[in-house]
This record gives sequence, C-alpha cells and structure tokens, in this order.
Amino acid sequence: MLKRLAAISSVALVLSLLTAPGSSAAKAPADPGTIPGVDEIVSSPNLKQVAHLDKSGVLPGTNTDWAFQGRYAYGGNYDGFYVYDVKNPKAPTVAAQVLCPGSQNDISITGNLLFLGTDSQRTNDTCDNVASTTAAPGDRWEGIKIFDISDPLTPKYLKSVKTDCGSHTQTLVPGKRGDKNVYLYVSSYNLAGSDQPNCALPHDKISIVKVPLRNPTAAAVVATPVVFPDGGFPGAPQKTATTGCHDITVYAEKDLAAGACMGDGVLFDIRDRTAPKVLTTVRDEVNFAFWHSATFNNNGTKVVFTDELGGGGAATCNEAIGPNRGADAIYDIVSKRGVKKLEFRSYYKIPRYNADTEVCVAHNGSLIPVPGRDIMVQAWYLGGISVWDFTDSRRPKEIAFWERGPLSTTQLTGGGSWSAYWYNGFIYSNDITKGVDVLELKDVRTAIAKFFRADTFNAQTQDNFLRW
Repeated sequence: MLKRLAAISSVALVLSLLTAPGSSAAKAPADPGTIPGVDEIVSSPNLKQVAHLDKSGVLPGTNTDWAFQGRYAYGGNYDGFYVYDVKNPKAPTVAAQVLCPGSQNDISITGNLLFLGTDSQRTNDTCDNVASTTAAPGDRWEGIKIFDISDPLTPKYLKSVKTDCGSHTQTLVPGKRGDKNVYLYVSSYNLAGSDQPNCALPHDKISIVKVPLRNPTAAAVVATPVVFPDGGFPGAPQKTATTGCHDITVYAEKDLAAGACMGDGVLFDIRDRTAPKVLTTVRDEVNFAFWHSATFNNNGTKVVFTDELGGGGAATCNEAIGPNRGADAIYDIVSKRGVKKLEFRSYYKIPRYNADTEVCVAHNGSLIPVPGRDIMVQAWYLGGISVWDFTDSRRPKEIAFWERGPLSTTQLTGGGSWSAYWYNGFIYSNDITKGVDVLELKDVRTAIAKFFRADTFNAQTQDNFLRW
C-alpha cells in the first residue's frame, strides 16, 4: 500500500513543468554508439549499477522471473528459486535457496503464499524430481507448486496442481471484494504442432486455478475457458500459430486482462474471475512473430505487447532485422459504441544495434510509478535494460539504458536480462547467466517514483500505483 508523503503533489507539479515538451530535462541520453566489448558495461549517465550478485550455491540454472514482498526479492531459476534480502538495495544478500527443478519456475506471491510454475514434464510433483520423456504420460507432472513463505528463510512446500501443458507462466488474480480466494491464470501452449503428453491439441485455452486463502491445500483447477474457439491465428512463415497463451497480465481494479497469445493479442473482461470474456483480439501479420507479454499503462487505456522474435534464441537487435520486427507494439484501448477495441499506435525497439552474436529480444518489464506519465523499464536479454516513455503512444522514446557487451564475439550466445522490474526505488534485473544486478535511475523525469512503496509486487498483476 502506498505510504503517501505530503510533498508528492508539489513534486508532481515541478516535474510536470520540468518534463514539458521542449524543456532541457526532457532530452534523451546520447546514443551509445559502437557495440561494447565482451562483458563491458555501458549505460546512459542517468542509469547506474549499484550492486551485483553472482549466481551461487545449488541453483546454477537459467535465471528467470521476479516477485517481491517486503524486504525480499524472489528470483526464479530453472533449478528452483532464490530468496534475496534487499532491505539495503545497494548491498543485497542471498537469504535462502530452494532447490526445486522445473522450467521456467516463474513466481507469483500473495500474503504467505508463493506460486511456482513448471513448464517441463517431470517424474513427479515434488522438488525431488528429474525431467521425464520416457515415463507413461499419466505419470508425468507439470503445473503449479504452492509454498508457504510465512518464514521467507525457510519456504515450505504445500501443494501441487497439475495443469494441461504445464505452466509456462502464471498470473495471480485477486478475488473480487468479499471473495476469500485468489486465482491463477495459467498460460501454456503447444509449439510442437502435434499431440504431446499432457498437452493434446487443440490447446486453445487457459487453466484457472482457485486457491482458497484460508486453505491453500484445497487449490484446484476450476475452469479451462477456451480463448480461441476458431483456433486462433493459423500461422505463417516465421510467424507462430496460436495454440494457447504465453502470458497474461491482469489489471484487477479495471476488471481487464491482456493476453499475449503466440499469434494473437487479446483483451479480456475479467469481472467474473473464473469466466474471462474475450473483448477483442488483434494480429500483426507483418511484423510480429510471437506475442510474448503485455503491460497496461496505469490509467488502463493502453497496452504494450512484446514480440519474442526468434523465441529468445536469436540476434534480433541488428540492422538486418530493423526497428519494427522484434519490437514492442503500443495499442490504445478505445471504446466504439460501448465496445472496447485495441488500436495500434506505434512500435518501440531499443535504438542501438547489438552484435550478431548477441541474443536480444523484447522481454519482461514493468511500469515506473510516475503520475501523469507512461514510463516503463524493460529487459532485452543481451540488449540490456531500457527505460522508455510511451506517454505519447505514437512517439515512444528511450530515456535511459544499461547493458553489458556480448558474451562472445565469435558465436551466438544467450544471456542478459530476463526480467527487469522497478521495486521501491530501484530496478532489479535477473540476468540469465550472470546473477542479479541492481540499478539506480537518477532522472528528474522519474524522481517522484522514489516516493511510492509497494508491500508486494507481481509484474503481471498490475495495481494502480496511485493507490499503493
């Protein structure tokens, strides 16, 4: 919840004047120019690294997504998850590690509960498991694990919920007023194009898990609504057919959700939490290859969709690919005769080229809480971290960046920032191979964001930051 300070309104007024068009404060940083050397860190003057932690201990796997609560940051990893103490963001420490293999291990948190998503077939639903491709389909497990984090230093495994196609990502959805449950919208898909164990086609649905807060071990799948009764986008050369959703972001206060569903972008009405209704869908058959994730602006009047061109395994931030493919797409939410629609406004992509050996892709980000402006921070794998302003939907502009140089100059190599989120005054990046980076943004255009404090932060469960 927001701990308001009396000075906010006056600070906001000053900032609005400083960031008006034409003011010197609104100038973007200079382009960084040439590609940095191997592991060389470069940045705009207003965004600096203030801390770093290498991977350590029992979790050498790929680092993935974040969730935050109080003084702790919970970092997903293909081998389990980390608990970091970030009470002092400039000196974070590893508080605990939980060994629990299963990609991608995306995390969501509410109260004393942590939800871990598994999107690979495992020999069982415990944390003592291995990948399985030989066991009988009925004996393979993938889905959601639930942990009790009453003591963040000793998370306790409570319960599993098996879901069709596993859980590539999962989104925490608060219940309506008076509802003593939370819900998980589980996104999963079938890339194989054929029936797979635990993932038969057609898989044009999401799985909804109901979690009673007073009895989380009673969690269960309560609905599997079909999002694409017509089958969705059929696919095209270098463009993925729709066989489910990759990621869903909810804005509970607005009763809206935005789904990035492979070949389709979707806007949902979620007034009935277990029966989301598709309001509209959009496609981009020219520039988008794989609809990956979505972010609302704070007013709930825009959606930024990302395109995971190359599946997170290709060099897509180079001259050959150009500025529109593998980019973000900004859509305004408009009402026409009482019906909400998505209208395309523009693309945004980091305004500098990477080496052809750097895996670069538009990935996970979050809003920076600046009243009256639409500003977000976003991870781009080895493209680094970009802070950009889309207040004008037609003219998005980068205002800060930070990146490491390529991991290799001779062969295509994956790495870089998987998720970069703003949490209580700092940007936390979960680097796929390197560990954790903490960045501090010092810019008059975003200075007011330091006044906002959240108790819990899940990037795919957006709150109105004016009500924190």
